[in-house]
Amino acid sequence: MAVRVLLVEDDAGVAGALAESLHARGHPVTSVGRGADALHRHRNADLVLLDLGLPDLDGLDVLRKIRAVSPVPVIVLTARGDERSIVRGLRLGADDYLTKPVRLAELLARMDAVVRRAVARDTPAGDVVRVEDVEIDLGARRVLVAGHDIGLTTKEFEILAVLAARPGTAVSRQQLMDEVWGDAYLAVSRSLDVHLTGLRAKLDRPGLLATIRGFGYRLGRD
Repeated sequence: MAVRVLLVEDDAGVAGALAESLHARGHPVTSVGRGADALHRHRNADLVLLDLGLPDLDGLDVLRKIRAVSPVPVIVLTARGDERSIVRGLRLGADDYLTKPVRLAELLARMDAVVRRAVARDTPAGDVVRVEDVEIDLGARRVLVAGHDIGLTTKEFEILAVLAARPGTAVSRQQLMDEVWGDAYLAVSRSLDVHLTGLRAKLDRPGLLATIRGFGYRLGRD
């Protein structure tokens, strides 16, 4: 499936080589070198590849501003590989985070996984799951705790949705990563931990999202 890519990269050499490779595989690419341009043009893209080291805005600020107005899939593609940046990027709503240099085959696989998840996310569903005072509306992609919307990120909701589909049942880490990231092999285990920490904090219901040591997780108490 052809994907319209917005490539946000200020290094003209890197941008040119990557755009050429993506074009050769059928993906139309629009390249911009500034964060301000990304904020104006992301609405015409199916996927954003976002560098963080931009000349006018920090890429994390660009991500935050895009995520405030659009659910367009965003893959961070950057040389910034420190844990703080990775955690911030994921918490701000990046669908994936890759550190340069990245192999083209891996990038294409992750692009495919992200787009497939976005399509599935936009498919209507009407189920509402209730566990204690937590209401998970799978169709509206909304979670209420004691009647209040807790404002989950995309990944936090997707993790909770997988567990909510099997309330009271243990789900392995591998299965959870496979369903949320598209392929457990491609998923970054640390990403799952970051999002689970944020999800538990927002739910604020200790013990409701339980860790099954050596296996995975369960939504619901014993």
